[in-house]
Amino acid sequence: MFRILVAEDDRELRQLFRRVLENSGYEVAEAADGQEALDLLESTYIDLIISDIMMPRVDGFELVRSVRQAGMHMPVLMITARDAFQDMQRGFVSGTDDYMVKPVNVNEMVLRVGALLRRAQMINERR
Repeated sequence: MFRILVAEDDRELRQLFRRVLENSGYEVAEAADGQEALDLLESTYIDLIISDIMMPRVDGFELVRSVRQAGMHMPVLMITARDAFQDMQRGFVSGTDDYMVKPVNVNEMVLRVGALLRRAQMINERR
């Protein structure tokens, strides 16, 4: 079973993502901000990260940069209210693999998660 980390400071949205992902067969870990996500990554294996950008302490951009600098290669899906091209560009430059703008269609989110995990699995098999 794949384990997904949802880093989102909005508790209701985080719980919605958790329910939808668990109903789709994924195991879900939660973090209320980027620092909590980084702390969790030190002790827990994660297959994919879903992250908001605007979070307290450590924002989504810094979370992804830190993950990549630590040599972690799991896919990252950013889900954010920030829809400006510059924000999307900054997300991809920091190491994000996919980007969705809120409000999110949770069914599309699940499809994107599946596609990202398949791609990551293919890459790992080639290694």
